[in-house]
Amino acid sequence: MNSDRRTLAQRERSALVETMRAAGPDAPTLCAGWTTRDLAAHLVVREARPDAAVGVVLPALASRMEELRLREADRPWDELLEKIAAGAPWYSPLRYADRLANAAEYLVHHEDVRRADGEWTKRQFDIEDLDRIWSLGTTVSKTFLRRVAARVDLRTPPGIRLTKPGAVSTGAALAPMVSVTADPVELILWAFGRDAVDVDISGAQQGIDAVKAVPRGF
Repeated sequence: MNSDRRTLAQRERSALVETMRAAGPDAPTLCAGWTTRDLAAHLVVREARPDAAVGVVLPALASRMEELRLREADRPWDELLEKIAAGAPWYSPLRYADRLANAAEYLVHHEDVRRADGEWTKRQFDIEDLDRIWSLGTTVSKTFLRRVAARVDLRTPPGIRLTKPGAVSTGAALAPMVSVTADPVELILWAFGRDAVDVDISGAQQGIDAVKAVPRGF
Protein backbone atom coordinates (compact mmCIF):
# COMPACT_ATOMS: atom_id res chain seq x y z
CA MET A 1 0.00 0.00 0.00
CA ASN A 2 1.34 3.44 -0.97
CA SER A 3 1.49 5.51 2.22
CA ASP A 4 1.40 8.74 0.15
CA ARG A 5 -1.82 7.80 -1.60
CA ARG A 6 -4.98 9.64 -0.59
CA THR A 7 -7.50 7.40 1.12
CA LEU A 8 -10.64 6.15 -0.59
CA ALA A 9 -12.69 8.47 1.64
CA GLN A 10 -10.61 11.49 0.62
CA ARG A 11 -10.79 10.68 -3.08
CA GLU A 12 -14.54 10.02 -3.04
CA ARG A 13 -15.14 13.25 -1.12
CA SER A 14 -13.30 15.25 -3.76
CA ALA A 15 -14.98 13.37 -6.60
CA LEU A 16 -18.43 13.91 -5.09
CA VAL A 17 -17.83 17.65 -4.76
CA GLU A 18 -16.81 17.88 -8.42
CA THR A 19 -19.76 15.77 -9.56
CA MET A 20 -22.13 17.95 -7.53
CA ARG A 21 -20.55 21.10 -8.88
CA ALA A 22 -21.08 19.89 -12.44
CA ALA A 23 -24.66 18.75 -11.72
CA GLY A 24 -25.75 21.93 -9.96
CA PRO A 25 -27.83 22.40 -6.79
CA ASP A 26 -31.17 21.22 -8.20
CA ALA A 27 -30.13 17.91 -9.72
CA PRO A 28 -31.88 14.72 -8.57
CA THR A 29 -30.24 12.07 -6.39
CA LEU A 30 -31.11 8.50 -5.42
CA CYS A 31 -32.00 9.76 -1.93
CA ALA A 32 -35.78 9.91 -2.13
CA GLY A 33 -37.02 13.50 -2.39
CA TRP A 34 -33.58 15.04 -2.14
CA THR A 35 -31.79 17.24 -4.65
CA THR A 36 -28.04 17.67 -4.65
CA ARG A 37 -28.52 20.72 -2.42
CA ASP A 38 -30.44 18.62 0.12
CA LEU A 39 -27.75 15.94 0.07
CA ALA A 40 -24.96 18.50 0.43
CA ALA A 41 -26.68 20.04 3.45
CA HIS A 42 -27.03 16.59 5.02
CA LEU A 43 -23.31 15.93 4.62
CA VAL A 44 -22.40 19.27 6.21
CA VAL A 45 -24.63 18.63 9.25
CA ARG A 46 -23.41 15.05 9.60
CA GLU A 47 -19.82 16.22 9.98
CA ALA A 48 -20.25 19.57 11.71
CA ARG A 49 -22.97 18.57 14.17
CA PRO A 50 -22.27 15.03 15.41
CA ASP A 51 -24.64 15.69 18.33
CA ALA A 52 -27.52 15.91 15.87
CA ALA A 53 -26.21 13.54 13.19
CA VAL A 54 -27.09 10.52 15.29
CA GLY A 55 -30.64 11.32 14.21
CA VAL A 56 -29.85 9.09 11.22
CA VAL A 57 -30.21 6.07 13.53
CA LEU A 58 -32.08 7.54 16.52
CA PRO A 59 -35.60 8.64 15.56
CA ALA A 60 -35.87 10.85 18.64
CA LEU A 61 -33.19 13.14 17.22
CA ALA A 62 -34.27 12.99 13.59
CA SER A 63 -36.31 16.20 13.75
CA ARG A 64 -33.37 18.17 15.14
CA MET A 65 -31.10 16.89 12.38
CA GLU A 66 -33.68 17.82 9.75
CA GLU A 67 -34.04 21.30 11.24
CA LEU A 68 -30.29 21.84 10.96
CA ARG A 69 -30.18 20.35 7.47
CA LEU A 70 -32.84 22.75 6.21
CA ARG A 71 -30.92 25.65 7.73
CA GLU A 72 -27.73 24.58 5.95
CA ALA A 73 -29.61 24.12 2.68
CA ASP A 74 -30.24 27.89 2.62
CA ARG A 75 -26.52 28.57 2.25
CA PRO A 76 -25.11 29.56 -1.15
CA TRP A 77 -24.35 26.45 -3.23
CA ASP A 78 -20.63 27.11 -3.55
CA GLU A 79 -20.36 27.61 0.20
CA LEU A 80 -21.96 24.23 0.84
CA LEU A 81 -19.52 22.55 -1.54
CA GLU A 82 -16.57 24.30 0.10
CA LYS A 83 -17.68 23.04 3.49
CA ILE A 84 -17.85 19.45 2.23
CA ALA A 85 -14.47 19.74 0.52
CA ALA A 86 -12.86 21.09 3.69
CA GLY A 87 -13.89 18.03 5.70
CA ALA A 88 -15.18 17.81 9.22
CA PRO A 89 -14.27 20.70 11.57
CA TRP A 90 -11.56 20.17 14.18
CA TYR A 91 -14.02 19.43 16.99
CA SER A 92 -15.84 16.66 15.12
CA PRO A 93 -14.86 13.01 15.76
CA LEU A 94 -15.33 12.39 12.04
CA ARG A 95 -12.28 14.53 11.31
CA TYR A 96 -10.11 11.94 13.04
CA ALA A 97 -12.03 8.89 11.85
CA ASP A 98 -12.36 9.98 8.22
CA ARG A 99 -10.86 6.84 6.68
CA LEU A 100 -13.06 4.52 8.73
CA ALA A 101 -16.30 6.50 8.86
CA ASN A 102 -16.46 8.19 5.47
CA ALA A 103 -15.33 5.74 2.78
CA ALA A 104 -18.75 4.15 2.42
CA GLU A 105 -20.60 7.43 3.06
CA TYR A 106 -18.93 9.34 0.25
CA LEU A 107 -18.75 6.45 -2.20
CA VAL A 108 -22.47 5.73 -1.84
CA HIS A 109 -23.52 9.39 -2.00
CA HIS A 110 -21.25 9.99 -4.99
CA GLU A 111 -23.12 7.23 -6.81
CA ASP A 112 -26.42 8.71 -5.57
CA VAL A 113 -25.65 11.73 -7.73
CA ARG A 114 -24.02 9.85 -10.64
CA ARG A 115 -26.88 7.36 -11.07
CA ALA A 116 -29.91 9.54 -10.43
CA ASP A 117 -30.73 10.19 -14.09
CA GLY A 118 -30.52 6.51 -15.03
CA GLU A 119 -27.67 7.09 -17.49
CA TRP A 120 -24.80 5.75 -15.43
CA THR A 121 -21.80 3.56 -16.13
CA LYS A 122 -19.65 1.64 -13.68
CA ARG A 123 -16.40 3.20 -12.57
CA GLN A 124 -13.13 1.30 -12.43
CA PHE A 125 -11.28 0.80 -9.14
CA ASP A 126 -7.97 -0.88 -8.42
CA ILE A 127 -7.70 -4.04 -6.35
CA GLU A 128 -6.79 -2.17 -3.15
CA ASP A 129 -9.97 -0.10 -3.37
CA LEU A 130 -12.06 -3.12 -4.35
CA ASP A 131 -10.81 -5.04 -1.31
CA ARG A 132 -11.81 -2.15 0.94
CA ILE A 133 -15.21 -1.68 -0.70
CA TRP A 134 -15.95 -5.43 -0.59
CA SER A 135 -15.11 -5.53 3.12
CA LEU A 136 -17.43 -2.59 3.80
CA GLY A 137 -20.21 -3.99 1.62
CA THR A 138 -20.15 -7.46 3.15
CA THR A 139 -20.06 -6.00 6.67
CA VAL A 140 -23.17 -3.89 6.05
CA SER A 141 -24.91 -6.76 4.23
CA LYS A 142 -24.29 -9.18 7.08
CA THR A 143 -25.73 -6.64 9.52
CA PHE A 144 -29.18 -6.59 7.94
CA LEU A 145 -29.15 -10.21 6.68
CA ARG A 146 -28.12 -11.83 9.94
CA ARG A 147 -31.66 -12.92 10.82
CA VAL A 148 -33.09 -13.42 7.34
CA ALA A 149 -34.80 -16.77 6.73
CA ALA A 150 -32.25 -17.78 4.11
CA ARG A 151 -28.62 -18.89 3.89
CA VAL A 152 -27.03 -16.12 1.82
CA ASP A 153 -23.73 -16.31 -0.03
CA LEU A 154 -22.34 -12.92 -1.07
CA ARG A 155 -20.28 -13.49 -4.22
CA THR A 156 -18.38 -11.53 -6.83
CA PRO A 157 -18.98 -12.29 -10.52
CA PRO A 158 -16.27 -13.85 -12.70
CA GLY A 159 -13.52 -11.44 -13.65
CA ILE A 160 -13.48 -9.43 -10.42
CA ARG A 161 -10.08 -9.65 -8.76
CA LEU A 162 -9.83 -9.40 -4.99
CA THR A 163 -6.95 -10.20 -2.66
CA LYS A 164 -9.15 -12.70 -0.77
CA PRO A 165 -11.74 -13.99 -3.23
CA GLY A 166 -14.54 -16.31 -2.22
CA ALA A 167 -18.10 -16.19 -0.97
CA VAL A 168 -19.02 -14.60 2.33
CA SER A 169 -21.91 -16.44 4.00
CA THR A 170 -24.52 -15.09 6.39
CA GLY A 171 -28.11 -15.63 7.46
CA ALA A 172 -29.78 -18.71 8.90
CA ALA A 173 -27.68 -21.89 8.78
CA LEU A 174 -30.57 -24.24 7.96
CA ALA A 175 -32.60 -22.31 5.42
CA PRO A 176 -33.07 -21.98 1.63
CA MET A 177 -29.83 -21.13 -0.16
CA VAL A 178 -29.52 -17.80 -1.95
CA SER A 179 -26.60 -16.22 -3.81
CA VAL A 180 -26.22 -12.46 -4.07
CA THR A 181 -23.72 -11.83 -6.85
CA ALA A 182 -22.31 -8.35 -7.33
CA ASP A 183 -19.04 -6.53 -7.72
CA PRO A 184 -17.92 -4.65 -4.59
CA VAL A 185 -19.36 -1.26 -5.56
CA GLU A 186 -22.72 -2.72 -6.55
CA LEU A 187 -22.89 -4.75 -3.33
CA ILE A 188 -22.27 -1.78 -1.05
CA LEU A 189 -24.87 0.30 -2.89
CA TRP A 190 -27.39 -2.56 -2.63
CA ALA A 191 -26.56 -3.00 1.05
CA PHE A 192 -27.29 0.69 1.65
CA GLY A 193 -30.72 0.33 0.07
CA ARG A 194 -30.12 1.54 -3.47
CA ASP A 195 -31.97 -0.08 -6.37
CA ALA A 196 -30.06 1.47 -9.30
CA VAL A 197 -27.56 -1.37 -9.08
CA ASP A 198 -26.33 -4.41 -11.00
CA VAL A 199 -26.99 -7.22 -8.51
CA ASP A 200 -28.11 -10.78 -9.24
CA ILE A 201 -30.10 -12.65 -6.58
CA SER A 202 -30.58 -16.34 -7.34
CA GLY A 203 -31.44 -19.58 -5.58
CA ALA A 204 -34.52 -20.97 -3.88
CA GLN A 205 -37.51 -18.70 -4.49
CA GLN A 206 -38.51 -18.80 -0.82
CA GLY A 207 -35.06 -17.56 0.12
CA ILE A 208 -35.03 -14.90 -2.60
CA ASP A 209 -38.36 -13.57 -1.34
CA ALA A 210 -37.00 -13.49 2.22
CA VAL A 211 -33.90 -11.55 1.16
CA LYS A 212 -35.89 -9.04 -0.87
CA ALA A 213 -38.27 -8.46 2.02
CA VAL A 214 -35.53 -7.41 4.43
CA PRO A 215 -35.16 -3.62 4.79
CA ARG A 216 -31.78 -2.46 3.52
CA GLY A 217 -29.75 0.58 4.40
CA PHE A 218 -29.83 2.98 7.34
